[in-house]
Amino acid sequence: MAFLMKSMLSNQVKNLGLGGGGDESKEESSPSDPAAAAGMTREEYEEYQKQMVEEKMERDAAFAQKKAERACLRVHLREKYRLPKSELDENQIQMAGDDVGLPEDLQKMVAEDQVEEEDKDSILGQLQNIQNMDMDTIKEKAQATFTEMKQAAEQKCSVM
Repeated sequence: MAFLMKSMLSNQVKNLGLGGGGDESKEESSPSDPAAAAGMTREEYEEYQKQMVEEKMERDAAFAQKKAERACLRVHLREKYRLPKSELDENQIQMAGDDVGLPEDLQKMVAEDQVEEEDKDSILGQLQNIQNMDMDTIKEKAQATFTEMKQAAEQKCSVM
């Protein structure tokens, strides 16, 4: 009975890895060479590693280009709306090379916006806006402005 208990307990302790039986040595199942672990020859593994590095460099370059394009767009919008400049955007553009421009889709959008703004700023654009307004509204605004100016003048000048 004691023998049975001892063998059952020692097997359980060995399975837990607590070192019940020191005479067994574990064999390494994984080789030390990463190429063999991947199932390739050494040359194939080196070629694979080279290819992975090249792909990563290409992805990084494309990512940097996209970041620079976005920065260029932000710079353009800041100039358009007269917002303060950001050094971070300028640094991103310089790191990607100064040949960065707006993507074609955005260039078309910007050109359309500029045409619309030029139309609104022209005299014809202003006349079209006046035609769209109600004459009664214009008359009321003009009378209110005239009344305000008259009251301000009366307060400042004692002769009137």
